[in-house]
Amino acid sequence: MSRPVTRPFRQLHGFTLIEVLVALLILSVLAATAWKGMDAISTSRQVAEDKLRQTLRVQSVMTQWEADLGQVTDTLIVPGLQFDGGQLRLTRRAVGGVQVVTWLVRDGRLLRWASPETTRVGELQQHWQRAAQLQGSEPGALVALEGIGQWQVFCFRDGSLSNCQSTGNVVQGMVQMPQALRVQLVLAEGSGFGGNLTRDMMIAPQTNN
Repeated sequence: MSRPVTRPFRQLHGFTLIEVLVALLILSVLAATAWKGMDAISTSRQVAEDKLRQTLRVQSVMTQWEADLGQVTDTLIVPGLQFDGGQLRLTRRAVGGVQVVTWLVRDGRLLRWASPETTRVGELQQHWQRAAQLQGSEPGALVALEGIGQWQVFCFRDGSLSNCQSTGNVVQGMVQMPQALRVQLVLAEGSGFGGNLTRDMMIAPQTNN
């Protein structure tokens, strides 16, 4: 009687501990690389969005500035426009009469303040005097732009450019109204939009000078 043929038993082996650790190490390296890549993309996207918002903000400010200067009027009661090195005050036409608008820099912020509209001489004079004493925390003062290091305003008069603080542009006792302004803003480091901003803006033609 023949015996059944027996085959040797093949033992199945699993992963060794070293192989598992190596696989986990490779996976962790891949995960870390992927995370760094995603983080870099996210950071770049955030920086781009911040710069875009800042650019749109600057454009909005310049548009408002041009709108104010486009409505400047010399009432012969108060100056139509005056820059004292810290504040740019101007008198502009409005639906309900005229109003005083002031642009000023306080604590690194460019602010815009507008007085109530009026048709009364006394009220206009009061608004003009009040505008000279603004600190930036008054009601109606709006933050237009942040991160301002310093600013300067130059006046175009008769084809030449001069500092608006100059007292040499006086005709018959009245300061001569410029035809245009050059505004220079120096943005502080960390503002997201470094460097200098320069914009030339026309002033509304005057018919009562």
